[in-house]
Amino acid sequence: MAEKKTTKKAAAVKAEEPKKATVKKAAAPKKAVVAVNAENAGFKAGDVYQALAAAEKALTVKEIAKAAKISEEETLLGLGWLFKEGKLATADEKITLA
Repeated sequence: MAEKKTTKKAAAVKAEEPKKATVKKAAAPKKAVVAVNAENAGFKAGDVYQALAAAEKALTVKEIAKAAKISEEETLLGLGWLFKEGKLATADEKITLA
C-alpha cells in the first residue's frame, strides 16, 4: 500500500508543474541563390548596364539593384563583368558608366 501512495503523490507533483511555453523561432530570411556562370553573369551585366544608362547618373549598389529589379548579389556579379570590360567608373562609393 505504501508504494501506491508514493506513486500517486509523485504523479500529483508532476501534474502541478507548469507547462513550458513553446517559443517559435523567426524564420531566417532566405538568401538569394545566384548561379555563377558566364551566361548568367552576362545577363546580369546587361541588367546593370541598362539601369545605369537609364539613370544617367552615379548610383550605389543598392540603387542599381532596385533600378534593375535584381538582388544585390546579382548586381555585384554584373558589376564585376562590367568592371573587367572597363565600362564602369567609381566615385565616392557610387558607380557610373565610363
